[in-house]
Amino acid sequence: MSILPLNISIQDIGNVTAGSIVYPPGGRLGPRIQQDVQLVMLYTGEMNIEINGRMVRIGPGHVVLLKPGCEENFTFSRTEETWHRWIAVHINILSEETRQLLDQLPEYLPLTEEMNRLLDLMLNMQRYASAKDPAIISLGLAALFLYPTESRRSLLKKEKHPAIYQVLSQIYEHYMDELTLAELAERVGLSPEHLVRLFKQYEQTTPIAYLWSYRIDRAVELLTSTGLNVTEIAHRCGFKTSHHFARMIKQITGRTASEIRRLSWSGMRKS
Repeated sequence: MSILPLNISIQDIGNVTAGSIVYPPGGRLGPRIQQDVQLVMLYTGEMNIEINGRMVRIGPGHVVLLKPGCEENFTFSRTEETWHRWIAVHINILSEETRQLLDQLPEYLPLTEEMNRLLDLMLNMQRYASAKDPAIISLGLAALFLYPTESRRSLLKKEKHPAIYQVLSQIYEHYMDELTLAELAERVGLSPEHLVRLFKQYEQTTPIAYLWSYRIDRAVELLTSTGLNVTEIAHRCGFKTSHHFARMIKQITGRTASEIRRLSWSGMRKS
């Protein structure tokens, strides 16, 4: 099946928002009528979405496409926190042609680092810009264009070795736990040496270096969007101690946790 690009321009978009939320065990959302084209990225827990009476089950490490006009009802994991982030793009007038193109796309895909990085950038810029800012709207449009691109890559199975997607899903789901190279390799049925070679080929890094970088990204998000103390953030993001967290975040970002939080709050007060 061929997937055509979406025929949406920046003039068609009214506003774009991005966000991040953690639902407690047993959380629910809806029913609601979806107003936007929304991409929802799931990192931990479980997401069951009833869309127009039909159930779609989403696991960690996936992005799901939600379309305007659909009735949605969400139920989340009963046993653990469910963390997801999203990009919502409001299209002023959704043409029938665009709706048909959206209907051709897969309902969900493996979550790639490209989509993650785009969302990270949107969340950072959103602290200083409005939902109608041209830069934010451009990023939202880029996310909509990226989804069909990733759909084609997934269909052709040429982007990455399947083991890479499996390990990325493990990292997204279990980054807060203690993970070793041997455990990751065992879960995908490869030797540690082979897994390292694949990661260097496709990600230009090692699985463990990727894991620590991902933990830092999530920690920075908690520093800038919550009031949790450093010890709690370190625990939630898989660091052994707050001292280990402080050393790693300084090493990777060049700033201390206090500096990151202070700069974020200063920016919010000015916006």
